[in-house]
Amino acid sequence: MSRSSMLARRGSVLSLCALMSACASQAVTPPKQNAAAVIDVPSIKRPEGETPSWWFRNGAAQAAQVSAQASAQGQKAKNVIVFLGDGMSIPTIAAAHVRAGQRKGVDGESYKLSFEQFPFSAFSRTYETDQQTPDSAGTMTAIMTGVKTRAGYIGVSQVPRRQDCAASRGQELVTTLELAAAAGMSTGAVTTTRITHATPAATYGHLPERNWEVDAELTAQAKAQGCKDFAAQLVDFPALDGLTVAMGGGRTEFMPAGETDPEYANKVGQRLDGRDLIAEWKAKHPGGAYVWNEQQLKALDLSNTPRLLGLFEPSHMNYEHERAQDKAGEPSLAEMTVAAIDVLKRNPNGFFLMVEGGRIDHALHAGNAYRALDETISMADAVAAALAHTDPKDTLIVVTADHAHTLTFAGYPKRGNDILGLVQGHTDSYDEEGGAGVARDATGKPYTTLGFANGPGYTGATDKQPEGPKRYPHNPGEYSPAKNGRPDLSKVDTTAPDYMQESIVPLKGETHGGEDVAIFANGPGASAFHGEIEQNAIFHVIVQHAPRLREELCRLGSCNADGVPVERPAYEAWVKQVSGK
Repeated sequence: MSRSSMLARRGSVLSLCALMSACASQAVTPPKQNAAAVIDVPSIKRPEGETPSWWFRNGAAQAAQVSAQASAQGQKAKNVIVFLGDGMSIPTIAAAHVRAGQRKGVDGESYKLSFEQFPFSAFSRTYETDQQTPDSAGTMTAIMTGVKTRAGYIGVSQVPRRQDCAASRGQELVTTLELAAAAGMSTGAVTTTRITHATPAATYGHLPERNWEVDAELTAQAKAQGCKDFAAQLVDFPALDGLTVAMGGGRTEFMPAGETDPEYANKVGQRLDGRDLIAEWKAKHPGGAYVWNEQQLKALDLSNTPRLLGLFEPSHMNYEHERAQDKAGEPSLAEMTVAAIDVLKRNPNGFFLMVEGGRIDHALHAGNAYRALDETISMADAVAAALAHTDPKDTLIVVTADHAHTLTFAGYPKRGNDILGLVQGHTDSYDEEGGAGVARDATGKPYTTLGFANGPGYTGATDKQPEGPKRYPHNPGEYSPAKNGRPDLSKVDTTAPDYMQESIVPLKGETHGGEDVAIFANGPGASAFHGEIEQNAIFHVIVQHAPRLREELCRLGSCNADGVPVERPAYEAWVKQVSGK
């Protein structure tokens, strides 16, 4: 954008602000639902003053400010779907839409993924209370509860020490899914990872340690203090009906130790407590359906299926690239999303659904752009499927990421250049072997458009692969520095599925990035998502535009007399309400 355009745009914004100020000066009583805009957030000395209560009130205040227009228009959401692209950074989205367009034989640079066509968008600040570059546990907890917390914490505030079960009592944070369950709405969590992994667990679980997915992973102290693993928490969900739908991987975490997996003879159950959680779930929901492969899911009459549990792999589900090779068959993320909606929409009170494209993150950690873009496109397909199976008049769909990654989109490739290929089109480059326009580095070697700031794609020799280009999966051991600098990629197929993009810093696994991530929104209340907000404010924007969720929040005693959220709800009060105890 030119400087003159920027100044013109700034002038327009200032004029709009002046107009809004003038309107605000009129003697008009605002609707009570907008009163949150005047929440008093006390001046604090950071970071000591950032208490869980402060984060909740701050998020509510931000949400009220950005929600004023949508609230004034009377926009109400009966249903809410949150799509979470794990690690889906802005460069990942950009590269994925180029890739998707090129696959279709159209202009990739201008092509838009389903959610990029949403009318409203914003930025989300992802830092945690203790880390500049965050993890998935604390970030998803912020999105689901309205309170920022530490890395590694699921549904628990920043107050206790990590893995301190006793100290975490009373610090549990009520989630959007839990509010929905208490409000009589149907609830669901769908993912391509283990259903007990950080992102899905943050919709229903509460532990000061993200890795306690099965009881075998709990410490002796944690067990003594009464901590319960996420698999058990899912089945023992305090609300009488539990989660209406839960689908993903992680089957063996629900099976007793030694029991053979139905799909893989070399995989067995992991539970040391002797519980068969799948059998318990079936007994708890005699009218429900448990499935572990695609054929079983497709055979269901979803219009007559009140509850659904799908566990399609012992651990994470396959990458989309390998999904067709699964002998038992795995549903796609889009297929799981549609199945979930078909079950959830039976409830006249509406539903809350979280859908995670979880393996975007895994592919990026592995330094493999091919699979990362593949997974991003797959999630975009799931968003499109959700749009086709819901009504935008009553369903708010929010698409965002929990954090970024270090994927880089750089060089000067020509328009239409293969996003996974070598950079071509640089005006100062020429390949004497006939590849006119192949860009070369300062040593005369070609390079790719996509790369990583760190990770296993470092080109030095390791105990797994020799010096030079790396292939997925790498799982390196000790690195030694490259003797001859970068490898010559002239004869390397960088578009191959197993090619690993080069990284600058050698690490066994690529790390997250600390920059803002995008939010895309469609449906009632979507216009509230604009500008830049703290990640925990996403919860508050959603709740303030879904009447049943807002009413439940107030019923738990977290609102003032005007219905303004002023205090985080007590988890103990929520448990008492949904369990009747």
